[in-house]
Amino acid sequence: MNTAAPPPGLEPAHAPPLGESPHEGSPTGASDSEAPLRYGGVLRRAAGVWDRVLAALERLDWDEGGVLMVFGALIGVAGGLSVVGFYRLIDLCYAVFVVWPESFGTFRSPIYFPVLTAAGVWAAWALVRRTHTVDGQNVPDVQLAVAKRGGRIYGRPVAVRTIASAMTLGAGGSAGSEGPVAVLGATLGSAIGRHLRFQPRQIKVLVGCGAAAGIAAAFNAPFAGAFFALEEVLGSFSVGAFSPVVIASVVGALTVRPFLGVHPAFRIPSAGDVHPIASALLYPLLGIACGLVSALYSRLYLGAPAFFERLPGPRWLRPVAGGALTGVIVAASGGLLTGNGHLAIPARVFGGLAWYALLALAFAKILATVLTLGSGGSGGVFTPTLFVGAALGGGLGVLGEMVVPGEVIHAHAWALVGMAGLVAGATRAPLTAIFMVFEMTDDYSYVVPLMIVAVIAYATARRYAPHGLYDGWLAGRGEQLSHGADRALMEKIRVREALDPDAVQVPPNARLNELIEAAGRTRRGVLPVVEADGCLVGLVSHHALREAIVAQGDLAPLLIAADLAEEQEPLHPEQSLRAALAAMNARSVDALPVVEAREEGPLFVGLLSRADVLVAYEREFAHEV
Repeated sequence: MNTAAPPPGLEPAHAPPLGESPHEGSPTGASDSEAPLRYGGVLRRAAGVWDRVLAALERLDWDEGGVLMVFGALIGVAGGLSVVGFYRLIDLCYAVFVVWPESFGTFRSPIYFPVLTAAGVWAAWALVRRTHTVDGQNVPDVQLAVAKRGGRIYGRPVAVRTIASAMTLGAGGSAGSEGPVAVLGATLGSAIGRHLRFQPRQIKVLVGCGAAAGIAAAFNAPFAGAFFALEEVLGSFSVGAFSPVVIASVVGALTVRPFLGVHPAFRIPSAGDVHPIASALLYPLLGIACGLVSALYSRLYLGAPAFFERLPGPRWLRPVAGGALTGVIVAASGGLLTGNGHLAIPARVFGGLAWYALLALAFAKILATVLTLGSGGSGGVFTPTLFVGAALGGGLGVLGEMVVPGEVIHAHAWALVGMAGLVAGATRAPLTAIFMVFEMTDDYSYVVPLMIVAVIAYATARRYAPHGLYDGWLAGRGEQLSHGADRALMEKIRVREALDPDAVQVPPNARLNELIEAAGRTRRGVLPVVEADGCLVGLVSHHALREAIVAQGDLAPLLIAADLAEEQEPLHPEQSLRAALAAMNARSVDALPVVEAREEGPLFVGLLSRADVLVAYEREFAHEV
């Protein structure tokens, strides 16, 4: 049967089916020889349907962006429904681990809560261990899949980890439900992209769509979901990714509203006036405090697994001990720290308790989260971070109300802004932090305090902790990512492997008409000006060329290339692409000359542009995969 050619960018990706990896068998346990017999017919029929869809899209003459936006909306629906399903699973686990035992009467006393939490954390650990699920299936692992695996995320380990997270949360463990739903959405995006034969670069966008839909649906915050996916998952705000991710985020938030309501994720108090003196003088102090606590949080969280690994005794005792200690802390808080496992920050945390009680809750939440996840429990870290920020900001706000005279400080305002500060410092995602809290308050008077606290907390946390919660998890496994790319791979590639040695160049005495003719022969935005002996004079940008034509008028024909050339600090062939890209970013340019040192002067050997960097990275990445 003749099938229509796919639209641009929809060539086969040849990825394994959802739920399988190169080292896994079929999801049902069938042998490799049995799996094709069972699923081959279904996949062939699905492929035939997709071929007909491609033919229809070709007739409609849709571009790649339109196709991705349509699939972004579909992934938004799927991601939103997955959030609803995950919350129902948490409710089921809460009934099994808490409600059902309490119905017998024996476990009704709060002293038994640590036992129930220990049982839930142990069950989550045992499920992961018995199914041989590898470490990961979290937001940093999704970042790694985008940067190094072409967006491939496998369904079976994600499903196991999702069930383990529901057990942990339902039993009273201190973790977040946002991490599992973000990974679930990303997995759906990856599966759809791979099975429908999208290219790897497009699969990455669909992974971002799924993560955005999960976060937006969980927090009822579509802008925050979009910025989380762009800032944390994709590491890029490219035009091609922005529209599909935003659409998926909005659709995900709308999908859950019939099930979860239209109110914000947290019942926050009404916003008060933000005093200008507090914004200018006092909110920076809150930013510093949030940054310091973020650094402490990151260090404890990243060091907890190694601590539990060093404990003597059988391995199963570690999740039991971690769960029991968490249960003790939660019981001592009167249940304020966890609730029923959903996204929950009680209203009293927003400045409704004594300052010392709120500060104690902030540090207790850090300890409970570290014990839960470090000992073998599963779940996210984003929601606990928001709780810590609210308690810290609320506690400092209540203390400030007692110390600073007048209506300058509002405790609940400090609690709200503190959430953004902790998220910015701990996850190193200041834009996500600002947009999330702003969407919760829907009050423009908070924009300036949010920006001040988030930026200062981010800078302070980077000063006192080398890694945040996400990049620290990757660094512990030898991975260094930056803006969705593998920094180690960027460090490995040399400039000489990526530069263009045949870049169009002009002599210093070239006239304006010669410059215009040379600019027409290159797709780059600059022209190297090189002397006869190969020495570099500088670069003439197309912008400078246009300015000369317009500004000089009748004198323009008298100008030569040397008059328009701008000196640029050159690159050297043995520098890494990472260093080259850092130089371009620092100077806000899209291309830099490359020279070799010699006695007569620097010899021009080529031009390196951002496009060259991307091509070299993709080539090396494909070779390593």
